[in-house]
Amino acid sequence: MVELSIGADKIYGEAAFDVLGKAQELERKGKTILHFEIGEPDMETPQNIAEAGIKAIREKKTHYVSSIGLLELRKAVQDEVEKSRGYRPDLEQIVITPGLKPGIFFSMLSIVNPGDEVIYQDPGYPTYGSVTSFIGSKSVLVPLLEENEFRMNPDDIKDRITDKTKLILVNSPQNPTGSVMTKSELEDLAILAEENDIFFVSDEIYSKMTYETEHYSATTRDEAKKRSVLLDGFSKYYAMTGWRLGYMVVPPKMAKRLQDFLVSAVSCTAAFTQWAGLEALTGDQNFITEMMARFKEKRDRIVSGLNTIPGFKCLNPKGAFYAFPNIKKTGMTSQQCADYLLNEAGVASLPGTAFGPYGEGYLRFSYATSLDTIDSAIERIRKSLK
Repeated sequence: MVELSIGADKIYGEAAFDVLGKAQELERKGKTILHFEIGEPDMETPQNIAEAGIKAIREKKTHYVSSIGLLELRKAVQDEVEKSRGYRPDLEQIVITPGLKPGIFFSMLSIVNPGDEVIYQDPGYPTYGSVTSFIGSKSVLVPLLEENEFRMNPDDIKDRITDKTKLILVNSPQNPTGSVMTKSELEDLAILAEENDIFFVSDEIYSKMTYETEHYSATTRDEAKKRSVLLDGFSKYYAMTGWRLGYMVVPPKMAKRLQDFLVSAVSCTAAFTQWAGLEALTGDQNFITEMMARFKEKRDRIVSGLNTIPGFKCLNPKGAFYAFPNIKKTGMTSQQCADYLLNEAGVASLPGTAFGPYGEGYLRFSYATSLDTIDSAIERIRKSLK
């Protein structure tokens, strides 16, 4: 029998979509499911952004464009990075991608060789481990501990650096825990990368989604000119998940390679999507303020509710829209608890182990839903666990 490639056997998907499939199957059988598994804002793309995309289509802006992105959008990203991170990247450093996942994938392909070591957070976003496995490099996990509010400790990174370390991946605000690393922690990370002459990729897709704290980028130290890569996008805080639009700020020597990756893999990012992205960055930003006020209310409601459930204990996350409760006192594993809540309570969540082995003993809830749904879920969980 003809076999697939070794790489094809090493890459893997995300549990969120597996759980969504199970939940939808239960719904087809007549069961009512409350969804907390998918990380997607529960509001629509702002009207001004949608209209910009529609206008671009009507104006026949539906053809090939530069593989690295529209000049107008790249200039807007320049302005955005200067405003939000405090430095102005050169235009040649900016690359537009069809969603942020290609940014993760292509930056890692540009940096990492088989046999190299890649350091990243655990629990963490599954794509990091999947791409590391695909390349044939070694995953080196930094556990995120509840006693440190699930923030990655620079001392733990330092202890794991070897002569084979090629890349550190950092995600702050973080999925799945909602943690936000401090300015000093991120500065220490950047110094470690500099001292050991290794790359780091900073995934900042939730950069505008923080509570009671400020976002800081570790890429500020070298302004993404030497060894750091900034990844951000439009999916989360502009509610544009389906538009598939992200951006990268990278060292100039990497930008040329990324252009070739994009030409070979996707040709370019859809033109009309990019015109919508331009409106997102340059138009009215009140949507984000209103969204985050609503998310804070939802965060407070779900954390308070989870902490009333026997066997549950939940920290107050400082970013994103995820709650990550400790469920160890229920006596169940993460997978057992998630399965039980789905089948018995009709509440779809994700086991912490979907994000790595150090997620054992936790569940992830995406609270991008209504307050009524949150209240109903808490009541269902409480009743099912009695």
